[in-house]
Amino acid sequence: MTADNAKKMTLAIWRLVLAAALSSLAVLGAAQAQQPSPASIDLARQVIVVKGGNNMFDPIVPGVIESAKNQFLPTNPGLAKDLNEVSAQLRKEFEAKKTELLNEVAFAYAQRFSEAELKALVDFYKTPLGQKVVTDEPKALDAGMSRAQDWANKFSEQVISRMRAEMKKRGHEL
Repeated sequence: MTADNAKKMTLAIWRLVLAAALSSLAVLGAAQAQQPSPASIDLARQVIVVKGGNNMFDPIVPGVIESAKNQFLPTNPGLAKDLNEVSAQLRKEFEAKKTELLNEVAFAYAQRFSEAELKALVDFYKTPLGQKVVTDEPKALDAGMSRAQDWANKFSEQVISRMRAEMKKRGHEL
């Protein structure tokens, strides 16, 4: 798999993590959720940043703006130039929204991990091993997914072969 595909896979994984974090926020009731301390939120933010997780937010703001533009474009094709200019303006204007998003995800982390756990995570990810996890885990996941896909393909062939054999016993040719 290419480095570009590995980056896409890593981004997809981070998006799933982000989606899970954000959806779990929605599920928590106000009475059930404990308000994390500002120190916990700050530590959670540090965890996300030291892991490079904040980089996954880079395409979100431009993506939302592009999506909004594309809602108007089909019915207003003559406005493409102006919509593109406004989109570029909004990307600059809303650049700081990434910080808001980081804070939202940090809040979700801080609700699930104690201050001591977050501190330990920050300390871990700053170690050589923690940094190796950050850099090599996406590669290991990519290689693992590739191996899992190869395994699934071989297993599928085995299942199809057995399915045909069993169906043949019942008088059916597949």
